[in-house]
Order: sequence, then structure tokens, then C-alpha cells
Amino acid sequence: MKHTIATLAFLVLAVTAMAQNGAWVVYDTRTSDIGGNNIAAIAPDQKGVWVGTFQGLSRLNGGQWMDYSMFNEKLKDQSINCLMTDERGVVWIGTDDYGVIEFDGTHWTEHSAETRRLKMKFVKEIVKDQDGVVWIGVTLGGIVRYDGSMWEKFTPEDCELVSDFILDIAVDRANRKWITTNAGVSVYNDRRWTSYTSHDSGLPDDIVPAIAIDRNNVKWFGTLNGLCSFDGENWQVWNMQNSPLPSNQINDIDIDADGLLWIGTSKGAAVFDGVDRWVVFTSKNSPLPEGNIYKVRSDARGNHWFGNDARGLAKLSGFHMPESSSATTSQQSQRQPVTRQGAGDQMPEGEENVRINPHLEEGYVTITIESPSAAITFTNSAGKVVKTIPTYRNGQKINIRNMAKGMYTVGVKTVRGEKKIKFNLK
Repeated sequence: MKHTIATLAFLVLAVTAMAQNGAWVVYDTRTSDIGGNNIAAIAPDQKGVWVGTFQGLSRLNGGQWMDYSMFNEKLKDQSINCLMTDERGVVWIGTDDYGVIEFDGTHWTEHSAETRRLKMKFVKEIVKDQDGVVWIGVTLGGIVRYDGSMWEKFTPEDCELVSDFILDIAVDRANRKWITTNAGVSVYNDRRWTSYTSHDSGLPDDIVPAIAIDRNNVKWFGTLNGLCSFDGENWQVWNMQNSPLPSNQINDIDIDADGLLWIGTSKGAAVFDGVDRWVVFTSKNSPLPEGNIYKVRSDARGNHWFGNDARGLAKLSGFHMPESSSATTSQQSQRQPVTRQGAGDQMPEGEENVRINPHLEEGYVTITIESPSAAITFTNSAGKVVKTIPTYRNGQKINIRNMAKGMYTVGVKTVRGEKKIKFNLK
């Protein structure tokens, strides 16, 4: 502990020095033709990048933006929650209201019947395993397996999946599906289930928004209480107390071709070599937009993409991880196995701040939150719930045109807690 002050001083200097490593471009609705500023999904491919926003689907190719929502009515003003591009060049689109939609560049394939039958609204994640089977994570709906012809659904009611609130999915070298939820992590090997929680493993928190698996088959988890790795035996945790992480709330993780971890947090982003070298990016030391970095992705051309939940998309090109002498390093961040952390039952970084923003003449309201997402309910004066939004993101428009005038109680439940606010619809 006697080196803490000196170490912190060195971290600040190193982070500032590294801000000039690479070139930045920021895309938002003021400076480009991107469809929206609320970036919920990023999927690079060989020619460009697909971007999902609250306003639909956009694509950047050769410096030009194309709004693909104009070609599919179901994507207009639709929240795109996740994107996946497969080996055929098909982009898989996970939506709030219309389940999964495929687009091959010419034809749209909508799985409307399966969406209704399997209740696949609020699709959160889509991945393909080594056998070409598609796995779809549904918020409050469990996991759906699709092999190209047959559909199968898994929920906690019929299997050992730890929760039906799916947050992320990744496939390891043994073709096991690692599924992160709001109640821990479940693993499925096509025969049986195994689960890990903060009570029986080294997970520092049960809410796990992100997972990535590196070339050594090590699993990296982003939790609300820091970054965690698991090599099959040892658990290790990095947080604001033992590393330069800008926030303990990890929203997303991606691993690039060099094996570097790119981490999106509620207060900026970081890149980590998995051992002792860090570089941190915030709005104070780089052009990265201020606030919540909800998505991070790296492409084959060496670009790194950062999706802000309210201020657009940022691209970093030409970045090179510096050697330890110039990178942000800390003796506290050396790889050391740690004992199982607590359950993380305290609210991270303070209570949730919530504000309702009415736009009554336009027929909608928005809600300002600090967390990545929230569950929203509108209850009328008679105690009846008249509107529910299981996955709401900051600034998303809520249509109130068909709601009767009167006093409502708006329930806002996030990972930090729950608040109830009175709202008078005049």
C-alpha cells in the first residue's frame, strides 16, 4: 500500500500520454448519416460495419452510410439489440418486437411464426456454434436453438438454465455454450448444464452483461463488479481497486486478433493484455464520447469500434499496445488467483438517477437512466399495469398516444435498484 500514491500518479500520466496512440473518428446524427445515436449493436464484416440503433439498422461501407430500415418496414423506429454476420455474409438481426430477421443483401427472411410460438421478442444475443447451429438469447425468454430446420427452446422451467434473463452467449473450443444472465452463468455441452454464481465460484457478481473467450480458451466475464477470468480452475478479478478500470460496471468485452481485451464500461473504455498492461480511454483523454460505452467490437482491418448508448459511434484506427514502460501498468493488476468474491449485493456506484422527459405533443416520453437498460412499467391510478417494456435503454421513445389521460406510477427497475415516479398524462 505504500506505493499507492506513486502508482496512481503514474497511471494518470500514462493514460494521458497514450491518448494519442491511433486516430479517432466519431459518427453521430449531427456529423454523419448514421441512423441514430443510441448504439446497441455492432457487427463488422469484410467490407464495412453494421450498426444497430434504437431507430433501426445502418451500415457503413466505403465511408458512406446506408439506412437499411428504409427497405424493411419492421425495422423503422425499431430497437436493434444485437447483430451477427455469418460465413455466408448473412446478417442476423435481433429486434425488440419482431424476433430474428435475416438479411443476405437482397432478401429478408422473417421468422414470424417462430417468434410468436416461442415468444422471441426482445432478442438480446445471437451466435453460431461450431456445428452451424444458431443460439438465440431472449430477454425474459430463455435460449432458442435453431439448426436450420428445427427450433427448440430452453427455459429454467424445463432445464437447469440458471435464469431466463439472457445477457450474452459465447461458444468455447469444446463447442460448449456459455450463457450469461442476471443470476450467474450457465454452460451447456448439448447434453447437460453446469452453472456458476457468486455464491459457488469466483464470479464477483451474479449480473454478467458480457463474456468473451480467448485463444487459450480462458473465459472473460464482464460483471457489475469488475472484470473476471476463469481458466477452468482459477478465478481472477480486476476492478477499480486493483486495476486502472474506469468503472466496475462492464457492459461488453471483445478480443481482437492480437489477443487484446477491449472493454466497454459505464465510464469509458479500456484495452488490457490480460496480464499487466492497460490503456484507458475516456472523454477526458480522447475523442471517445462521454458516458456509457455499451458495445465494443474489433474488425479484421485493425479498427476498434465503440458504441455509446446516447452519443453515437466511435472508431479507433492504428492503435498499438505499448510496452510496459509506456502503457498503464500497476503492480496491483498482476495476474494472481483470487478467492471467491462476495455476492456484490451493494448497488454499484450509487443509486440510479431517473428522470422522465415528456413530449406530449409528439405523443411520447423518454426516460433518462444511468444503467445500460431497465425494465419499465406504467401503472394507472386503479393499480392496473397498462404498459410494460422489459428492456428499455436510455433515451428510447415510449409511445403514449393510446394511453388514457390521468396519473400513472412509472416503475423503473435497473441493476442498481428500483424507483417509482409519478407521471401525469394530461
